[in-house]
Amino acid sequence: MKHRLMVIHPIDPRGGKVGGIETHVRLLLARHPEDFSVCLVGVDGRGDLEPGRPLRMEAEGRKFDFLPVLHYPEEQMHEAATSIRSSLTFRFLLAMLRHIRAIRKLAGIGPVSADVQRFEFSLIPRLAGVPLLQQIHGEGQKGEKMDSLISRHWGIYEAGEAMAMHLCARAICVTPARVEQMAKKYPRLAHKLEFMSVSVDTDVFAPSAFDTTDDRFKIVFAGRFDAFKDPPLMFSVLAKLKEMLDGAVEFHYIGKSSTQRFAQFEAIRDITIRHGFQDRAGVARILRNVHAGILTSYFEGLPCFMMEVLASGRPLGVIRLPQFQIDLPEYAPLMEEGVSGFLRERCEDDREKTAQVMAEGFAQLWADIKAGRYDPERIAARARPYSIAVQLPRLFERHRQIQAGAEMPEGNVIRQMKAQGGL
Repeated sequence: MKHRLMVIHPIDPRGGKVGGIETHVRLLLARHPEDFSVCLVGVDGRGDLEPGRPLRMEAEGRKFDFLPVLHYPEEQMHEAATSIRSSLTFRFLLAMLRHIRAIRKLAGIGPVSADVQRFEFSLIPRLAGVPLLQQIHGEGQKGEKMDSLISRHWGIYEAGEAMAMHLCARAICVTPARVEQMAKKYPRLAHKLEFMSVSVDTDVFAPSAFDTTDDRFKIVFAGRFDAFKDPPLMFSVLAKLKEMLDGAVEFHYIGKSSTQRFAQFEAIRDITIRHGFQDRAGVARILRNVHAGILTSYFEGLPCFMMEVLASGRPLGVIRLPQFQIDLPEYAPLMEEGVSGFLRERCEDDREKTAQVMAEGFAQLWADIKAGRYDPERIAARARPYSIAVQLPRLFERHRQIQAGAEMPEGNVIRQMKAQGGL
């Protein structure tokens, strides 16, 4: 009898790749081990499926069961909602409650567990009699910049977080910093916490030589232009770089977010190439044809976009994120000056200075790439510890243990915190 994994996330598996969580879900569908069967509780983004009726589907040659519980147009999935009632999260939760019998049936009769990506959905597998592993991908803190409804309804978010921590059998955080934060917030539940970053498919994202046959510096970003990504700063950096390099810059954008609300985008409209939604193969193809990635976020988990860029042998210019200040043995230094790109500090009281410093960093990066001082193979080596070959076996072993009711060993981060007196 096979193990059964139930994945719960409001995604249509027929749609395009969007962000890190969607990438994680698609990897579970396509790269699960032979002793697992996988089912997905998700949404119908095209309006051609019957909610509550499961069907057999395929992802990269692997079969899985798909239970759509809600019609929700795909073009609306990738923009932030303006009210709770209209949000995909709220409507998906209500739809799962309406179809809880179908979800119970989908779980099957063998050993089963659920992989849940959002706190709000942790109640569903428990109502279906399924133990769950809660993924904690990383949100900002109260008061930080974000487009999502979380910023306006922080109390609801925290209630969902507390519920998930009490209901789950195990909780995996994508950064050590998030493990520390959650352990201090829920010390009695800290034994459930473990660090495991996002995974990158190094079969799809592989290093290749830089193409420097023309003088255009090609920089890429993939994802939504959420407020926490600080798009105005990103666009300002690229505008300054455009001036420095006499216009010999291309900005490649993978995604479909609107740029109309950002005045700073006008300065780079003429150098922007839009690629729309892409699957993993499409993203990998684009990364092979660019030179570097850019990331200007206020906060992140461990960005899947960053891992894919590094695995493709491309360096990044990054505003320093909090997790890069954590010194823990299981968190390899992804960003090293002159090897995998550069990190620069955010000067919140002087955004012009921040943009200037970042632009100068990119100008130097381009000069170093053309001079042969960046090695794609050496860059890609930074991402290999986070490959699906290394991490997915660990994740599915956790699900085997959850299904067997086994006691979970404390993760390295928690042991270190206890040794240092932090818990």
